[in-house]
Amino acid sequence: MKPILFITQQLPEQAVADLHDVYEVRMWPEEERNAPREKLLEEAKEAKALWTMLGDEIDRELFESATNLKIVVNLAVGYNNIDLDAAREHKVIVTNTPDVLTETTADLTFALMLATARRLIEAEKTVRNGEWQAWTPMGLTGQNVHGTTVGIVGMGRIGEAVCMRAQGFNMEVIYHNRTRKSLEEAQYAELDDLLKRSDFVVILAPLTEQTKGMIGERELSLMKETAILINCGRGGIVDEQALYEALKNKSIWGAGLDVFEQEPLPLDHPLQTLDNLTVTPHIGSATVQTRYAMMQLNKEALQACANSKPVKNRVC
Repeated sequence: MKPILFITQQLPEQAVADLHDVYEVRMWPEEERNAPREKLLEEAKEAKALWTMLGDEIDRELFESATNLKIVVNLAVGYNNIDLDAAREHKVIVTNTPDVLTETTADLTFALMLATARRLIEAEKTVRNGEWQAWTPMGLTGQNVHGTTVGIVGMGRIGEAVCMRAQGFNMEVIYHNRTRKSLEEAQYAELDDLLKRSDFVVILAPLTEQTKGMIGERELSLMKETAILINCGRGGIVDEQALYEALKNKSIWGAGLDVFEQEPLPLDHPLQTLDNLTVTPHIGSATVQTRYAMMQLNKEALQACANSKPVKNRVC
């Protein structure tokens, strides 16, 4: 009998076709939502392999009940949804999808900067709602992007790719990172200094104990009134209630978010009431080419595990 692979959300058949040779593939049949918790735990008890999404909670309870489990492949570069300590204790391999989504996520980050600064969502609604009556001198005026200062919090691969794009807009780039880097295009700054100087504060750090809640009421109060906050890192890094107050009171000019503390963002969340906020549904890596590249990395890890070969892109 073939070992069981459970996939927690429907994926394109071409992404999983080769896996039928080495696994009994079971896949949750819905593309718009993950398998319910009860179903995930039920399938994990029999599975040798799990192919998971960022919204799946792969915790100690799951590892303790999944006695046959050998590998979890996560369709994301992040893995804060997985209890790595529990995975190590139960000798389960965990992999992610590094590198292949760098440029695509940097594109989305810059798109959010542009959309927020130039109020593109508001402008589009004005046209579609029939509210565009005439050209006016100060109608829908936004903020410049070119020639401004961008402060990047988390200068990893994606941060460096955003830095490269900023050069084309003649932007000054400063950054804050846990370790300093030798970069000709960017200058290191302490976090408080970065917040005070930047026209755009771009969050690209991973969610860790050190970064959780990093941007709160005090940090937001240091930003310019004309500044824009962009978060394409992880939702828990920014205190959303503090951000709501800052945007509502216009102590900062605007924000663009692709990630949130709770995903999907509830319709009744206070952030949903703000016009000076641009939101996208965690689509940083969402291009056809990049998502297939991510799936390919996961698939190769699953095949290697099934064939008792070394597994690449391990995080534990």
